[in-house]
Amino acid sequence: MARAEANKIGQPTMAEQADLHELYEEAVQNVEGEIEFLQDTFRELKGRDAVSFREDFCGTASASCEWVRSGAGRHAIGVDIDRKVLEWGRRNRIGRLPEADRPRVKLLNEDVMRVETGPVDIIAALNFSYWIFKTRDAMRDYFSRVRDSLHEGGVLFLDAYGGSEAFETQKEKTKCDGFTYVWHQAKYEPVTGRTVCHIDFRFPDGSKIKRAFSYDWRLWTLPELRELLEEAGFAKVRVYWEGEDEDGEGDGEFSEEATGEADPAWIAYVVGEK
Repeated sequence: MARAEANKIGQPTMAEQADLHELYEEAVQNVEGEIEFLQDTFRELKGRDAVSFREDFCGTASASCEWVRSGAGRHAIGVDIDRKVLEWGRRNRIGRLPEADRPRVKLLNEDVMRVETGPVDIIAALNFSYWIFKTRDAMRDYFSRVRDSLHEGGVLFLDAYGGSEAFETQKEKTKCDGFTYVWHQAKYEPVTGRTVCHIDFRFPDGSKIKRAFSYDWRLWTLPELRELLEEAGFAKVRVYWEGEDEDGEGDGEFSEEATGEADPAWIAYVVGEK
């Protein structure tokens, strides 16, 4: 649970006044870039524009809102089991769309393993959210359900991270506008693949929010994910690898890659075609 450390004179700290969801999106999300990649890749693979989009583990549904914002004929479905975060998204994300566009985003407070939606062009599970499934059977079952929820020729988009640093316990600090984002890899179990990670936020006044978000995942590798998608019936599985800028950092540009590189830390998309 998130904990904001208060100052000693009774005045509200920056941590106490902060909105966790706004901090999260500022620190780790780029929905404009994500949706642009989904649209462009789908068009490249299928020769047409995608219209319908389902965002699994949608949280605040920011990607769903960006999908709708990107085209007048597009509609989105966001699925998440956390009612409170969905309500936040309804107020703070859908509520910021033009009134006429709001009905094009539908939020479902349901389990992705049980939800029933009509077929869509694209389903995405981003921010490594689907790593809550820790066994091959559970992950394969999820992929099978997703495949059944896609139109013929539909596409599933997943993101993944890895590299030697992903198997270490460590903290990585990133300066953001008005706060510092801390990614804390607290535990990794080599035998099970289980990893436990936290997000902390620190502020210029010395206050902080410890464990604002916590994750208990299995650290999946790309070969495992590709094999499970194929076992679930996806006709073609591709990996899109992030390029590097002149400093050797990720540049946010992704291209299809057959082998990848032995980078200590990498980000990729895994794309399954029905």
